[in-house]
Amino acid sequence: MRVPADRRAKEGGFTLIESLVALALMGLVLSALANLTAQWLPNWNRGLDRIQRSEMIGITLQRIADDLAAAQYVPASGSDSQPLFAGSEQSVTFVRTAIGPNAGIGLDVVHLSETTDPGGLVTVRSRTPFHPLPPESASSQLHFGEPVLLLRAPYRLSFAYAGEDQQWQNSWRDSEKLPAKVRLTVRDASNARAISTVASIHVQSLAQGDCKQGDGKCDGNAGTPAASQGGAQQGNSSGTSQQTGAGAGQGGSP
Repeated sequence: MRVPADRRAKEGGFTLIESLVALALMGLVLSALANLTAQWLPNWNRGLDRIQRSEMIGITLQRIADDLAAAQYVPASGSDSQPLFAGSEQSVTFVRTAIGPNAGIGLDVVHLSETTDPGGLVTVRSRTPFHPLPPESASSQLHFGEPVLLLRAPYRLSFAYAGEDQQWQNSWRDSEKLPAKVRLTVRDASNARAISTVASIHVQSLAQGDCKQGDGKCDGNAGTPAASQGGAQQGNSSGTSQQTGAGAGQGGSP
């Protein structure tokens, strides 16, 4: 059955030329969007990667700062009067309370330094349990293990140290006190950018009256021997008893 010509004329639709033009315009729009996405997506990825690296560096610096803040005034051996603390521009060694899932009660010697692996330069944290060492070559008796990766190239970590005078220096060795502050600086070798923070060490020296010697044989400047301290305590106890007895007598009088 044939459809009348006037009825076919009233039906809507596109001609072949109109369809081809619409397809061409749609291709141009999609091509423009693809070019825009190709230019915008790498920048987005670089920005996201930069944010992730900054967060990683911030977490690492905070962890190292907390580590240094817990440094303890502990001599390497009973005959030493100086704390076990050796700091340079690229490494630092100190004693702190042991931490970790399997750590017991005790002290650790912590070593933060830069080393190499198949991927290049890395900054690692290693540790060893603390034990009193012989006075001769105490540092050579330390054998560190359990390395933990902190930073990888192109990032490099450097240290600076300051005492109570707030004067920064690149090393801290053979001192009677621990540094008051340690500045941590992470530099990006690829673009020379730097991020830094300052860690405050809670303990710089022994409290007055503490003994630096492991056997308790301290002189008058370093501390008081245990026997003298016990005699002083007994004397104080006697004085307290006398005062108590006098007070009781006074209380019993009318």
